[in-house]
Amino acid sequence: MSTFKVWTLGAAVVALGIVAVTGYLLLQPPGDLISNAGFSISTISPNADGVDDVTVFSYTVARSAEVTLVFTHENGQRYVFRENEARARGDYSVAFSGVVDGYTLPDETIDGVVERRLLPNGRYTWSLEARGEDGEKATATGTFEIVDADANLPLISSFEVSPTTFTPNQDGVRDRVRVNVFLEKASDLSVYLEDNKGVQRYLSERLQGREPGDEGNHEFDYDGGVDDGYEPPADGEYTLYAVAQDAVGQRIVRSNSMTIEQGGLPLAEIQPQALGIQVCFTTLKWQDSYYTDNLTVGDLIQKPEWNCSNQSTVTLEQGDLLVFHLTVKNVGGTPIRTFGPFPGTAYEFTQRSSTLGYLEPAGTFRVGIDCDSALSDYPWRWAIAPQDELTEVFDAISNDTFYYLQPDQSAEVWGAIRMTEVYEAQNPQNCWAGLIHEKVGIDPFQNRVGAREVEIVPPAGQRAE
Repeated sequence: MSTFKVWTLGAAVVALGIVAVTGYLLLQPPGDLISNAGFSISTISPNADGVDDVTVFSYTVARSAEVTLVFTHENGQRYVFRENEARARGDYSVAFSGVVDGYTLPDETIDGVVERRLLPNGRYTWSLEARGEDGEKATATGTFEIVDADANLPLISSFEVSPTTFTPNQDGVRDRVRVNVFLEKASDLSVYLEDNKGVQRYLSERLQGREPGDEGNHEFDYDGGVDDGYEPPADGEYTLYAVAQDAVGQRIVRSNSMTIEQGGLPLAEIQPQALGIQVCFTTLKWQDSYYTDNLTVGDLIQKPEWNCSNQSTVTLEQGDLLVFHLTVKNVGGTPIRTFGPFPGTAYEFTQRSSTLGYLEPAGTFRVGIDCDSALSDYPWRWAIAPQDELTEVFDAISNDTFYYLQPDQSAEVWGAIRMTEVYEAQNPQNCWAGLIHEKVGIDPFQNRVGAREVEIVPPAGQRAE
């Protein structure tokens, strides 16, 4: 080989070496793995007074590494702030208020999980440890002090959930969950429901003269969204969380299990008949055996045939019965509860369901009849199906039996009112049906259904010639 070729090859090798070294220096610059580590101020007083509550910890990483920052109290107790967190080459800084991962002291018993907590007052040695990708290690240390810290935890001394199993379907039976949370310290407070996929639904606090987050008792209420017309969460097991975080960043979490059963948005409607009408009105002669009150169980009137006409006015003699007949269908996906009196019951004009021994339980569906001359809205009310067509459910908690119309089930409803009162200014008058959801409301599409004109005339023997 000639001298020129040898020289050329040697120059190329040297050049390649220079490029390699230069590249290495660019990718892996020389110097300490960590540098410039320290606090902007070495003493803080984290008590949310706005003075020296927070300091800033800064450092530089020369090469990619995992970093850990720990504090060791003068009594030897060790606290972790950052642990094995990946960092690329560069400068870093983080605000530090003295709050680290949660811990409990040996003599403490705390309800719930302490997720974040202030370091106790005292002097500390801090240690920033770095481990490079190639196993290289470096450590920087210094001193730090905490004074006058507001170390009282935002304890949740009471977390009561009632009931722990609820049925959000507006049937008046365990439709809502009430949660009582007692805060020992003013804090940001939130309560939420979480499913097994991590989806969270927050509960609204009932405002009762105490501001949110104040020290003391707080009450939350949850209906599954049904009251606002939304489908509730699916049936299943859930976890209910209460989270309190104070002004300095300490956070405590308490949890409780909760079950949702038979949830659903109740929907029902009065169905149209083959005759082209929704409510069939007819008349029937009064018999004393029909009389019913809270001490007397009268005879039920027979279910009418679907033979009412489409004539505009129904005429009956004073003292006779105005009879209605219609069909109700459960068009929702959850059973709907109902309550008596059951179809076939006859009312005196001045009677109400309470007169017959039936109150108006919240959440029950009932058919109501109203007339222009009625002294209150829908004074006469019936269950939405005969008793033998309903599903009976015994509730051991209330020691009561409830009656339900199942999804997609239809039932015929009929009953009567004895029209004894005549108001000339309202004769003829209009009468109509409505589907009532007690203490909830009446769907606008189920109000004033099948209105018919009704005229009351004197009995045959009392009519003027």
